[in-house]
Amino acid sequence: MESDLRSIGELARDSGLSISALRFYDGAEVLAPAHVDPRTGYRWYAPGQLADARLLARLRRVGLPLADIRAVLGAVPGSGAAQRLMDEHLRRLEGGLADARRELSAIRRLIDQRENPMTTTPAEYRFTVPARGLAEALDAVRFAVGGDPELPVLSGVLFDLDGGLLRLVATDRYRMALAEVPVASVVPEESAAPAASAVVPVALADAVRALLGSAAGAVELALGAGTVHVTVGGHRIEGAALDHDYPDYRPLVRLEPVRRIGLPAAELRAALVSAATSSLPSGPHGADCEVALLTVDGEGRFAVAAPDADADGAAGALRVAVNRDFLLEALPVDTPGQLLLELGGPIAPLAVRTADRPGTFSVLMPVRLPA
Repeated sequence: MESDLRSIGELARDSGLSISALRFYDGAEVLAPAHVDPRTGYRWYAPGQLADARLLARLRRVGLPLADIRAVLGAVPGSGAAQRLMDEHLRRLEGGLADARRELSAIRRLIDQRENPMTTTPAEYRFTVPARGLAEALDAVRFAVGGDPELPVLSGVLFDLDGGLLRLVATDRYRMALAEVPVASVVPEESAAPAASAVVPVALADAVRALLGSAAGAVELALGAGTVHVTVGGHRIEGAALDHDYPDYRPLVRLEPVRRIGLPAAELRAALVSAATSSLPSGPHGADCEVALLTVDGEGRFAVAAPDADADGAAGALRVAVNRDFLLEALPVDTPGQLLLELGGPIAPLAVRTADRPGTFSVLMPVRLPA
């Protein structure tokens, strides 16, 4: 038999993978040998596995996650599943490159200020956004603002100007809310992709929301130089931004869920309100945290249950414990339509999105249950 097979050394030489890598991918159930000598434990590979090994080597070079590598190699030919995984990975890489460019631009500005402290001032951008859009964005993120005095940077709302979008972000470490508002007429116009940010104290953000009321039309904003200016309907509010670096929220924008569940917002709210919960007396989510269990069985059926119900669960079921009150707060009150619930696993963040506002969503960290 072995005369028709490649040894692990030959496959390593011909594929570009090292022997140790081939052993690792065997253990990870990605590329198993066709035959293992029961006496020596030596691995032998079929001639047709060379193509898989070469593909695996390239997938490894572009940084594809292990689970996706396994899915690509196991995809049914002609199903398009492998190509879809490549498209998703390319989007992640492009997003990461855009993030890196933004960070490098910020680093260059900081270096300029460090080297020329008397002549360099932070750029200020003035721009307009729809008043209704800004009001809805503030409403969408306000619940997630932190209140821990040890983390003062989280007691504000991040206003992040990124090209043609203004992103509002709030987080208390256990949940994050993000909303996008389209931007128009940026001044100065010399930058094709203007970038500026400010952490707006929550009191100032609330004052801006009160000023907006139910106003229509456009709002003028100015960010930069450590200050925030908002003008609407002839009224102007201004204040100092918090002098802290905000946590990088962008990795959470590109979550890769295991399951996507579409359901009416009212249905999820009713299920959370009526479901039995378990109370955790203490923990990072606060005292007397009411925990609900989100489950998806092998056939894709979604349910809300108490964490101690059916502790073992059905085979293949996905089970994610959440702070019930946090998830209720993340559900948009004025959204009668469909929600998209994205579950990544029992220890991965979960996201709540609405079909008509893809750039406005919430992310929650799951609750780790006691063993």
